[in-house]
Amino acid sequence: MKPISRRASQISPSPTLALDAKAKAMQAQGLDVISFAVGEPDFNTPEHIGQAGIDAIKQNFTRYTPAAGIPDLKQAVCQRLKTDFGQEYEPNQIVVSNGAKHSLYNSFTALIDEGDEVILPTPCWVSYTEQIKLLGGVPVFVEAKEENGFVMTAAQFEAAITPKSKVLMLNSPSNPTGGVYTAENLKGIADLCVKHGIYVIADEIYASLLYDGLKFVSITEFGDEIKDLTIVVNGVSKSYAMTGWRIGYTASTVELAKIMGDIQSHMTSNAGNISQKAAVMALNGPQDSIEAMRVEFEKRRNYMVEKVNSIPGLSCNNPGGAFYVFANITNFFGKTIRGIKINNGTDLCNVILEEAKVAVVPGIAFEAEGFMRFSYANSMENIIEGLNRVEALLKEAV
Repeated sequence: MKPISRRASQISPSPTLALDAKAKAMQAQGLDVISFAVGEPDFNTPEHIGQAGIDAIKQNFTRYTPAAGIPDLKQAVCQRLKTDFGQEYEPNQIVVSNGAKHSLYNSFTALIDEGDEVILPTPCWVSYTEQIKLLGGVPVFVEAKEENGFVMTAAQFEAAITPKSKVLMLNSPSNPTGGVYTAENLKGIADLCVKHGIYVIADEIYASLLYDGLKFVSITEFGDEIKDLTIVVNGVSKSYAMTGWRIGYTASTVELAKIMGDIQSHMTSNAGNISQKAAVMALNGPQDSIEAMRVEFEKRRNYMVEKVNSIPGLSCNNPGGAFYVFANITNFFGKTIRGIKINNGTDLCNVILEEAKVAVVPGIAFEAEGFMRFSYANSMENIIEGLNRVEALLKEAV
């Protein structure tokens, strides 16, 4: 038998989904496992959005649509981007895809060739690296420091630029850290992108989830030149609790949108049309559910940050957005918990899952050894109980 492709053989499975699957398997065995592993709102999709999907089925809206999305959804995306973030786009600049992950893949496919370098601030979401590698690109990691709020500085970015630099992958608010880029920081990065002709893929999926009165700033705000170099990626999954509906979208130049639409037409064709109609309602309908979820997430964040920092050996920043806490765990390296030597973050997360029945993700999954990610997209009851279990177990470290 001939071997599978070299690119396919280099791909690693998603560690976050693998951990969540293991937690679910343990739950199926009757074990009381609390999962802080997956980035998915625990809220239900708002009823009026679900009803729009039901109505689409009843109206037999079940045939092919344009590959890049139905016109009313593309118009709704434009209006929402303008209303919420002041971003001006026309429908022919929008491509609707099967989730923001698909939008990211379309973006990378449109921009990178074999050997092109993609500058990637770390810690970073697990799929960025794998998508870049799958397309033959070269991820160039830039460590965003904990003391800087896990945000890459313009000076760090400039130091990473080479003649092969093609794309900057920018995520704010960040998964896994919750770090948020400031206007000052983004302006410096934008100027460098324009100077060197570097494209930006701006993952803004958590833009609606900011805390402490922070206002979202997009890199596209700093002039037409940087806007033309940028593909904005967003979707309805996080803001509207619609992860399973699988609707993401990009906003870019007309030329890039045409290219990504053509790419998608040969891969999946249109996103699910029932989901597209539900997304129209999400974007055009009442928006109060977003603020209700944001307020609840902020309460959970406040509790989790205070609790994590109270546990001996653990520490974390106060994240400005998203729904993750990225805790420093280096104090436990070299110690033993219930007879198990802790050499790295994976060891610690495994012992927490096996002994405390709590699922958390090691930082190495995000190119950041020495940390672990807690998601507070869970009920306050589970957050309290789960962190109490973690605290009790970690106190046994010797």
